[in-house]
Amino acid sequence: MERKQPPPVPATTRRKGAPASRKWLVVPAAGEPREAELGKHRIMEMTGLPTRDLRVLDPDLSSPSTILVRERAVVLNLEHVRAIVTATEALVLDSSNPLLGLFLNDLHARVASPDVSSTGSATDRSNETDQGEGNGPAVALCRAGNAKILPFELKVLEVCLEHTCKCLESETLALEKEAYPALDELTSKVSRLNLEHVRHIKNRLVALSGRVQKVRDELEHLLDDDMDMSEMYLTRKLAFQGFTETLSRVDSNKDASTDYDDKEQEDRDDETETGRDSSAYVKPDIEELEMLVEAYFVQIDGTLNKLYHLREYVDDTEDYINIMLDEKQNQLLQMGVLLTTATVVVTAGIVVVSLFGMNIHIDLMKDPDTDEQARIKNIKFWETTCGTVAGCLAIYLIAIYAGKRSKILH
Repeated sequence: MERKQPPPVPATTRRKGAPASRKWLVVPAAGEPREAELGKHRIMEMTGLPTRDLRVLDPDLSSPSTILVRERAVVLNLEHVRAIVTATEALVLDSSNPLLGLFLNDLHARVASPDVSSTGSATDRSNETDQGEGNGPAVALCRAGNAKILPFELKVLEVCLEHTCKCLESETLALEKEAYPALDELTSKVSRLNLEHVRHIKNRLVALSGRVQKVRDELEHLLDDDMDMSEMYLTRKLAFQGFTETLSRVDSNKDASTDYDDKEQEDRDDETETGRDSSAYVKPDIEELEMLVEAYFVQIDGTLNKLYHLREYVDDTEDYINIMLDEKQNQLLQMGVLLTTATVVVTAGIVVVSLFGMNIHIDLMKDPDTDEQARIKNIKFWETTCGTVAGCLAIYLIAIYAGKRSKILH
């Protein structure tokens, strides 16, 4: 009897926690971009990032905007731009997102074009070129920051910041274009439809302000931390590591028959030169990165100020609406006071009528015997009625005058 094989386990019932591959767009420093299916462990081997840093880029998690600087890579989670930048390539997640079309075009164009910073002079570049020719390509790469050539990782960072700031700015302008007319319409006509519209606008304003504030805080934190900015020069660190390996190989091939004193002197010279280069690596020139981040910090701060002014306008509109409602409530209260006063006055007239309705014997209640008595009775009736009404009106007017005199009524 043959043993039945168990049915294959579908992909959807994969063990929870198993590493899944995602589609990444690989943008190299030199070459054409390509798409690749990369798993979590493969990315950790390529970039040296821990698992907690990769969770920041998970699309299933609503992580706020974050910039993480690590030894071999920079993690960028700015709005819908999720990327890992190394010294040689950039990995962009969810490249099929239509919101990333313009960003990917700008990234490819910026990486393909050699950008040179305008802060460097021709003399500096020529000096650095001479030093690079004398010490080899490793030193030339290590001195790239002094040559004012924008490294690959800074190009990618600039494109990410530019795209993020533009997206947030466009959302802010669209919200302003919709919010100001809606708020003005609400002040002119308070209705349920207008109130509901303004409520949705305020919710969007709060959410957008939080996103912009988070990006601003990340840039501010980066500007305040010089060590993080120095660690972002991945190309320089990679070049310095290659330069250190070259020096180690040169030291190992020295002639063993050299005099001990001469060898010690040479070792001291090598250590001094290595110490200078190491010091230049530990504290590199971060002026370009600082100027780059500061420019976008000013831009995102301006966007946040627009949202702050819009929030103030919303608060002012709410205060105005509350004042209008309070005024309406005061008018209703005054009307209630007037009606209550009128009720009291009418009650006084009813008391008079009740008195005359009692079973009492007066001449006014007797049936007239002659026409003359009927005429006199009719006159007395109208005199009593008009007197009662006039008395009620007088009491009412006196009560209103007293209320206005005491500033209870307006």
